Amino acid sequence: MLQFDDLSGDLRKKDLRNADFSYINLRNLDLSYADLRNVDLSNATLTNVNLTGADLRDVNLFETHFIYADLSYTNLCGVDFNKTDLSYTNLRNANLIGAKLTAIILRGANLYGVNLTEADLTYTNLTGTNLISANLFLANLSNSNLSNANLMSADLRNTNLKNVDLRNANLRDADLRGANLTGVNLTGADLIGTKFEDIID
Repeated sequence: MLQFDDLSGDLRKKDLRNADFSYINLRNLDLSYADLRNVDLSNATLTNVNLTGADLRDVNLFETHFIYADLSYTNLCGVDFNKTDLSYTNLRNANLIGAKLTAIILRGANLYGVNLTEADLTYTNLTGTNLISANLFLANLSNSNLSNANLMSADLRNTNLKNVDLRNANLRDADLRGANLTGVNLTGADLIGTKFEDIID
């Protein structure tokens, strides 16, 4: 495997498949549209790294820390975010279909338009996240914290929201048809225009 010490500079559209970036600091890198499939980023810290449009399928993100990273439009389909910190990360329109985000930190992250179809977000901290127009169809969000999150126009059809904290969340025009709302806390939530048909409560 390729292995690097700390890097800086422009790596746009580079083929970095199978590279080993574990346990190192990556700062101020432009990795937009790079091919990062099968890259090892375990225990790495990525600060101000631009990953826009990058292919991150099968990447190892065990205990990876993203600090103000840009992951918008990335392909993270099926990725296991094991103990990953994504606080305040930009994931706008990222592909996270089937991803495993159990018990990770997404506090303050931008998830506008993200595709989380069938993703596992159980016990995840999503406090204050931007999930406007996000696709959460068939996702599992049980026991997660979505207080103060913005879910306006989000697709939450058939989503598992059991025991989710949605206090003061914005659910205006969200689609919750067929969702499991058992034990949900909706205190102070904005429910104007929210669709609730066929819910489980």
